[in-house]
Amino acid sequence: MPRAVYVLALGIFAMVTSEFVVAGLMPQMADGLNATIPQIGYLITAFAVAMAAGGPFLTVAVMKFPPRTALMVLFAIFLAGNVLAATATGYAMMMAARIITGIASQAFFGVGISMCAQITRPEVRGRAIAVAMNGLMLGTLLGLPMSTLVGEHFGWRAAFWTITLITVVAALATLVGVPRLERAESGGGLRQEVGVFRKPRLWLALSTSTLIIGATFSAFSYFNPILTEITGFSAGTVPALLIAYGAATVVGNNIVGRFADRHTAPVLAAGLVLNTLFLAGFALLADLPVPAVVCMMGIGLVGVTMNPAMTTRVQRTGNAGPLVNTVHSSFITLGIILGSSLGAAMIDAWGLRAPLWLGAAMAVVGLLTVLPDLTHRPTPQTAPVIAGTGAPAKQAEQV
Repeated sequence: MPRAVYVLALGIFAMVTSEFVVAGLMPQMADGLNATIPQIGYLITAFAVAMAAGGPFLTVAVMKFPPRTALMVLFAIFLAGNVLAATATGYAMMMAARIITGIASQAFFGVGISMCAQITRPEVRGRAIAVAMNGLMLGTLLGLPMSTLVGEHFGWRAAFWTITLITVVAALATLVGVPRLERAESGGGLRQEVGVFRKPRLWLALSTSTLIIGATFSAFSYFNPILTEITGFSAGTVPALLIAYGAATVVGNNIVGRFADRHTAPVLAAGLVLNTLFLAGFALLADLPVPAVVCMMGIGLVGVTMNPAMTTRVQRTGNAGPLVNTVHSSFITLGIILGSSLGAAMIDAWGLRAPLWLGAAMAVVGLLTVLPDLTHRPTPQTAPVIAGTGAPAKQAEQV
């Protein structure tokens, strides 16, 4: 595997850690910014909305640069946003910082995943995406508890300064470890990237990703209250269970990456079937500790871990260009927003088990969107076209 893929994972780790940092430090930030807990919660929502709505526009803006230069520009914007957050003197300033970092984060995902497609052979592209996406999984497993620990001991500003340091390290590693590729000049460029969105099958693939992530986050967003109020675990036990869940996502991500290239649609279908069973099982057995934990771990194994297969499908249906990848990330973010917000509304009406049933229903609908690809699958060896080249992605490095 090219070392550049691991370097891209480090950049994604920095972005994801920044995304999650507020969730672990809400009381401290509320005190420091003279805000309420719900207002701090809106900072999380603003980050997600900025990712989904603003990321594609920033991606279009940096497409005029060669890929590595585009990554460095995005690092600079993201770094500025984190410094603004660390030095924020009021709530409005912090809100601006979260919007800036959210937009830069989403664009980085798109450009970074597109670069994975350029520097690896087609038959191992899913594995490369899985390695890069380990930055996402490790951000959940390590980044969130690390930033929370730093914030609790040294203040919430120190957590943002720590993320700033990680960002600088990731940017320097990118300069050293990521090859310099030329920007494609032929084949239509932006017009070709935008043109692929006329394909109905691409929208079907994008909707699958939204449903997979929505199903998972409708449950994940409420693990804490479900495990304490229904299952009966103590508040002190839940962090350990969430770390175990994070470890399951790392394992599942790498397993999916192994099969995503040759068996994209079957992997997605199997993941959705299993996630439906785990979500429904959790809803039915939430009051029994052992089955509840087994189901929670199962959701970790087959939920967000579908990312390599989801991305491979989208790239083959559309292309592997940065705009398609960024829009795909926006649809993933939309899944997070829908799963968590609809889950909250259902809790008010039907109780804490309701988000689990919502997740199971979303997974079933997601399975329906995969069925057409089970009978009409792209050839695994076919390289997705990098928009603007009119030809398969060039391999800057060999695995």
